[in-house]
Amino acid sequence: MSYIANMMTITPRFTGLYLMLLLLASQHRAFAQMSYIHCGELLDCLGEKASAKMTIIIDGDRIKEVKKGFVDPPKDASFIDLSDRTVMPGFMDMHVHIESELSPARYAEVFRISDADRALRATKYCERTLMAGFTTVRDLGGSGVNVSLRTAINKGYVVGPRIYTAEKAIGTTGGHADPTNGFVKEIMGDPGPAEGVVNSAADAKKAVRQRYKNGADCIKITATGGVLSVAKDGQGAQFTPEEIEAIVSTANDYGFVTAAHAHGPEGMKRAVEGGIHSIEHGTFMTPEIMELMKKHGTYMVPTISAGRFVYDKAISDPTFFPAIIRPKAIEVGPQIQETFGKAYKAGVKIAFGTDSGVSPHGDNAKEFQYMVEAGMPPYEAIKSATVAASDLLRISDDYGTIEPGKMADIIAVEGDPLEDIKLLQDVRFVMKGGTVYKME
Repeated sequence: MSYIANMMTITPRFTGLYLMLLLLASQHRAFAQMSYIHCGELLDCLGEKASAKMTIIIDGDRIKEVKKGFVDPPKDASFIDLSDRTVMPGFMDMHVHIESELSPARYAEVFRISDADRALRATKYCERTLMAGFTTVRDLGGSGVNVSLRTAINKGYVVGPRIYTAEKAIGTTGGHADPTNGFVKEIMGDPGPAEGVVNSAADAKKAVRQRYKNGADCIKITATGGVLSVAKDGQGAQFTPEEIEAIVSTANDYGFVTAAHAHGPEGMKRAVEGGIHSIEHGTFMTPEIMELMKKHGTYMVPTISAGRFVYDKAISDPTFFPAIIRPKAIEVGPQIQETFGKAYKAGVKIAFGTDSGVSPHGDNAKEFQYMVEAGMPPYEAIKSATVAASDLLRISDDYGTIEPGKMADIIAVEGDPLEDIKLLQDVRFVMKGGTVYKME
């Protein structure tokens, strides 16, 4: 496939028609072997401040060099003019549910839509996420369709972020990840490890191995009750220490990063002591648990966006949630942001995560605003979605910063996000793996 043009200057003012033709012609492959990007300001996430007038040189899907000044490209290279933009590494969201999006119809959909319906609908969520500047996500549980979405994106069939998926989350009988909560007795059944429901250490090991067999990239457990499950308890511990130890040790055997949904303190404590790699939400985290997380090097993934979204819906629309869920949403929602602020100030490691799928896909960058409101400096918030996220996923050798040898995941915004963090909600340029997907 020959490229449409060599030494073609691509600017924010370039016509949408050209970009459309370019993407169609290349089928989202990189449009030139070598690309030169002029950056007005570069936040490479290596230092503590931006660098003005920099050039990124890309060879295929990786960054070859980063040079000071605006370096003229050779005739056989492509040129991307971002000289009036702030350029950063692609963002990473460590907690999404890419298959679905919350609505009042959610609780009936399980009986009404097929896996094919779910997958096709999710393609728009994937594209929205990528266009918001999120080039990598960790999907923490769905039906298993998430594995197919990951593969389809990797093969170029679907436009979306790079996905690391937990496939189906692991819970206990009646727990937050029991897929039959709220069903009538006649169809409730007794799901087991194959469905991600465990009640012993032996079950726990089998459930992890089943996730491996099903194609998962990571493991998620629901260490406490949750807001959106059709069950009264939203905070209580739902795994024994022995079950958590069995999950983590088996996951470690397979090289899986582990995550624990947790709102209440006892479940959090058991998960951290059991060696889990990240606590999701952490709503009622205590100072004792913060110190324990610092000791173990456990990350907090705050998901403030989801907390605010469910609270707002529960207050503004009493019919949005089933009656058993609404009180949990009102109690838990507003607390997450406050707890995050305390955890950050206490020195707990933070990795960016939104729980998108609860909050709308594509609105992921609102989380930056909420983190800054709670006391995190803007550049630290950006690093939580780049450096910290890549560290949590164990992919720092390839992602998280803009430097030679890293994958060419690059985004850009107008203006200075260190002065106005809301600018990150309007990403104008997206490159993933050396391929341009958005240019405005």
